Amino acid sequence: MEQRFAPVIENEAAKGRVVLVCEHASNAFPAPWGDLGLSEAARQAHIAWDPGALGLARGLMSRLDAVLIHAPASRLIYDCNRAPDMPGAMPARSEVYDVPGNIAVSPEERRARTEAVYLPFHDALHGLLMRRLAAGLRPVMVTIHSFTPVYFGKARAVEFGVIHDADPALAVAIRDAAARMTRMNAQLNAPYSAADDVTHSLRVNATPYGLPNAMLEIRNDLIADAAAQEAMAALLAPVINMGVAEIQKQAKAS
Repeated sequence: MEQRFAPVIENEAAKGRVVLVCEHASNAFPAPWGDLGLSEAARQAHIAWDPGALGLARGLMSRLDAVLIHAPASRLIYDCNRAPDMPGAMPARSEVYDVPGNIAVSPEERRARTEAVYLPFHDALHGLLMRRLAAGLRPVMVTIHSFTPVYFGKARAVEFGVIHDADPALAVAIRDAAARMTRMNAQLNAPYSAADDVTHSLRVNATPYGLPNAMLEIRNDLIADAAAQEAMAALLAPVINMGVAEIQKQAKAS
């Protein structure tokens, strides 16, 4: 039987409605694949994971009494926010970095990585959401990411991006709350949007069930260490709460 890499679920008994998802939490390169031919510096860089995202997600988890699910391996092994047929699921190049171990991924290897990493992650996330639906805790799905302040040599002014797929309601509510409650440069659908194929997890797990959802992107220089991650969690937890409250109010009014 092939080895499977199950995601980690924390605070599963949470009473809050928010389900936090961190697809790019880890820069681990498990033994079946090794380092994919990358240097140590490349394995620490943003191409391998979302630096600071897991620490931020844990800070939000405690403040929101949310459940958190996060992936156990580098997104260069398999990016759990990409479908198996997408080149970005196992990219041969990420920004300015070549990924030697991904240059010639065979169909058999693609299937093996899908079985080992992608399916356990999304099976567990789907099950988590369905169990909470059954318990009467209709989930609000929020994915947590970070992005590099400089991309292809171009500086990014945005500090907090809020991205949506088909349903913009929660993303707009969170962006508007951030504009009122913080001094951050908060933008909708920046530095990415659904047009960049970055909303796979939302599209597969939240949209089919009409669950409120949003993807949060925080510039990683703002969450570079544990203290900064805690401070950002303290700043954003009330923003998320206000966004959720706003869509609840809208739903009651409709």
